[in-house]
Amino acid sequence: MTQKLRIAVISKDRDFSSQLGLWLEGKGFQPILLHELGSVLGIIYGDPPDVVIADLRHGGSEIQDLIRDFKGDSYFSMLPVIGIFEENADETFTWSDCPLDDFITHPFNHSVFFSRINLSLQRIERVLDNNPLTKLPGNTSIQNAIEKALGRDLAVCYIDINNFKPYNDTYGFSHGDEVLRMVARIMANCVRDAGPGGFSGHVGGDDFVFIVTLEKAESVCQTILDHFRIIVSDLFGEEEKARGSYRASDRQGNEQNIPLLGIAIAVIPMNTPKMTHFGKVAEVSAEMKKFAKKSGESCYVVDRRKT
Repeated sequence: MTQKLRIAVISKDRDFSSQLGLWLEGKGFQPILLHELGSVLGIIYGDPPDVVIADLRHGGSEIQDLIRDFKGDSYFSMLPVIGIFEENADETFTWSDCPLDDFITHPFNHSVFFSRINLSLQRIERVLDNNPLTKLPGNTSIQNAIEKALGRDLAVCYIDINNFKPYNDTYGFSHGDEVLRMVARIMANCVRDAGPGGFSGHVGGDDFVFIVTLEKAESVCQTILDHFRIIVSDLFGEEEKARGSYRASDRQGNEQNIPLLGIAIAVIPMNTPKMTHFGKVAEVSAEMKKFAKKSGESCYVVDRRKT
C-alpha cells in the first residue's frame, strides 16, 4: 500500500484550514491541520510532513519565526514551505527574513493551489537527486531512465575513471573535483550532440552513466575518450606525460609509478532478451567495466553476448 503524502497546514484560521484539509483529502493527500503554534515544531520534528503550507495572513510574524526555526535545521532545510498571503501583501514581504520556497495569494482557486504543491514536490525531488558537484541527475533518475530504456534500441553506458583515487589523494580534492566536473561536461555535451532522447547521470564519485541510441553509442564513446585525452594532457607536466605515469605513495606509504588518468566505458545494449530489469543491467555493467579496465588504457567495451 502506497503511503499518502503528508501536507501540514499551519493556520490560525480554522475554517480556512478545514477547507484546505478537505481539498487535500480529495486529492489523496493526508492533511495535518496545525492551529496551535506552540505545538507546531514538536509535531514537525516528531513526524516530518512532505510539504508545509503556511498561512501568513494571520499571526504572520509568529509563523515566520517557526519557519525560520525548522528551516534553520539542516535536516529540515529542504522541507518545501509554501506561504499564503493576502493579495498584494507579497509585494511588501521581506523575503530574506523568511525562507519560503513558494507562495500563493488568497483568494486562490483549487487548481492553482495543487499546482503549487505538485511543483514544490517535483522541485525538491530534483534537488535531492541531483549530484551537488556536477548538477547531473543522481541514482533515482538514473534507475528510472534505465528502466524506461529496457527493450529499446538504446545503449546504457557506464563511465569509470581509471586511477582516480590515487590522483585525488596525490593532487588534492579540488583537482579531483575539477576532473569530475570535466568528465560530466564532456559526457553531457557528447550525449546532447548525439540527438534527442539521450540521458546523462552521475552515480557518485568517479562513476557516470549515459544513455544514447545504439546506433550512436560507439561514436559517442570514442568522442568522450578523445576529448578526455586532450584534457588529461593539461593535468600533468611534460615529464609525467612522457613517462605515462607519476610518482605517488600507496596505502603502505611506498612510492610507486601510477598511470595517468584514463576512462573505461561499459556499453550495454538494451534491446536483448536478457535485459529485463535494472538489476541485470547493473550486474552486466560491473562485468564489462572490469573487462574495460583490465588494459589500463582508455577504452570502451560493448557487451555483444546473447545470453
